[in-house]
Amino acid sequence: MKILIDADSSPVISEVISLAEKYGLQVILVSSIAHYSNEIYPDFVEIVYVEKGADQADFKIVQLVNKGDIIITQDYGLASLLLPKDCYVLHHKGSQYTAKNIDQLLHNRHFSAMQRKSGQRTKGPKPFTKEDRHYRVGFCN
Repeated sequence: MKILIDADSSPVISEVISLAEKYGLQVILVSSIAHYSNEIYPDFVEIVYVEKGADQADFKIVQLVNKGDIIITQDYGLASLLLPKDCYVLHHKGSQYTAKNIDQLLHNRHFSAMQRKSGQRTKGPKPFTKEDRHYRVGFCN
């Protein structure tokens, strides 16, 4: 079992790394080369960079995942591709994507996209707050 993180916009990388260290798990950060970082991580953390382009990190994650792995992403489309692979797909705020909730999440995403396309304004995701960090991932501290 390993943990893969859709790392381009994940606000919980350090918390996940702390947890992975505690349980002896490998972490793979998948990120666009556009988000290159000189950050130094422990030996059990691997960074995989992909070319710039829509969904390149998603395709790489799908390629790397195995049954039983844990994936952290806020991308519903990626989550829908991973669920048939018998892995655990989690949002960075702690909720789990499942066969029971993914269709509704994708429907809501599509509906919002259609609203934006027709010129309406839609709300984006709420910012990740200190309270979210404490409540959702505070057990890592």
